[in-house]
Amino acid sequence: MKLLRIVANGFRNCKDDFVIDMIAKSKKTSEDKEYELLEVDEGLYVYSTVGIVGKNASGKTTTLELMDWCYDILSTFRLSGKQCVYKGISLDIIFYEKGFLYKYVTELDNSDTLEDSANFKNQKIYRKKYYKSKIKQLYSDDWEQQGIVEESIPEDFSLIYFVLKKTTIREIYYDAFIENAKNYNATFRLMELVELDYTILKKVLKIFDDNITDIKQVEEKNYSVTYRGEERKYSDKELFRFLSSGTTKGINLYIVAVISLKMGFDLVVDEIENHFHKTLVDNLIMLYKDKQVNKKNATLIFTTHYCELLDLFNRSDNIWITHSRDKIEIDNMYEKYGLRTELLKSKKFYQNAFDTAVNYEALMDLKRELMQ
Repeated sequence: MKLLRIVANGFRNCKDDFVIDMIAKSKKTSEDKEYELLEVDEGLYVYSTVGIVGKNASGKTTTLELMDWCYDILSTFRLSGKQCVYKGISLDIIFYEKGFLYKYVTELDNSDTLEDSANFKNQKIYRKKYYKSKIKQLYSDDWEQQGIVEESIPEDFSLIYFVLKKTTIREIYYDAFIENAKNYNATFRLMELVELDYTILKKVLKIFDDNITDIKQVEEKNYSVTYRGEERKYSDKELFRFLSSGTTKGINLYIVAVISLKMGFDLVVDEIENHFHKTLVDNLIMLYKDKQVNKKNATLIFTTHYCELLDLFNRSDNIWITHSRDKIEIDNMYEKYGLRTELLKSKKFYQNAFDTAVNYEALMDLKRELMQ
C-alpha cells in the first residue's frame, strides 16, 4: 500500500480542497530515479523524501497531522484520540494497492458512544486498474465504485478494511515535542514487535554518545546502561534525566527510522532538526534516498526550519510550502514557483522567493522597545 494523494475539506483551519500529492510531477531523470523517487509500479513514482517548510505558525504541523489522520485510517481503519471536533470534515484519499488505484471518500462526525472517536459517514470506495499508459489520467473520473455498504460495519470503522483486510503499521508520526520517559518503553516494544537485532541499537548509541555502549530494558520502567564500561541501573525517569535530549531523540527517532526502512512504512517527523546536529539530519535523509538501504519503498516526510536541508533535494516537486493567510494553504514548490533545479533552494528561501521570510520589522519593534 502507498498513499498517493489527500484532499481535505473542513480540516481545522485549512482552506477547502486542501491537497497533498505524493506523485512525482516534474521530469524524472535517471539520477532522480536512483535517489529521489520510488517506483511503486511501472512508471508510477512517489518520493523517497518529502520536505515541508514555511514560517512559524504557517500550518506545517497541521499538514502533518492531516497526513497522520489519513495514515491512521489506512492502518487501523479507525480515528480516535485526535482531540478535535470531527464533524464537518470530509476526506478524499487515493492510494495504491497491488496493481490498483483506490479512491476513498468519507465524511466524519463525532461518535455518540465512543469518547474522542470519529464516525465515518457517506463512505464510498472507487477502484481502477493502474496502467502506465494512463499515468497522466490518474485522477480522471473513470473510477468504478465498489459495492460495499456502510451497514456491514460499525459507524466508527472505515470501509477501507474491505480493501486492505488487516491492521498493520503503515506510518509512524513523530512529533516535535520533547521526549519523555515513556518513549523508551515504546521504542523497545517496537523493536521487539519487529524482531529488530539489538546490534542496531548499539550502533545507534555510538552515533549519539560513544560513552554508552549498551542499553537494555530490564523491566517496563527499568533499564541497564553500560556507561564507560560500567553497568548502571536506571528507572525510565532517571534515564531521561541522565541522557542528553539529543541522545534520547536520537535513540528513539533513529530506531523508528531503521524499522521504517526495514518494514517499508512511512515516517512522518515534525521539526526533524530538533535537538540534532545538521549532519545527523542530513544522514537520516540520505538513508531514505539510498536504494541499497531503502529496499521497501519507505518515505520520510518532515517539516523543518533548516532551509539548507532543501539543498539536499535535487527536485523541487517533493517540497511543499505552507502559508497562513485567511486559512492555511499549501503550495508545491515546482507547481507554484517553477524553481530551476540548479538554483540553491536555501538561497531563494532567504531571498523570500516563497514569502517565508522572518518578519524583521516586528523584530526591530521589539528591539526598540527593549532599548527604551
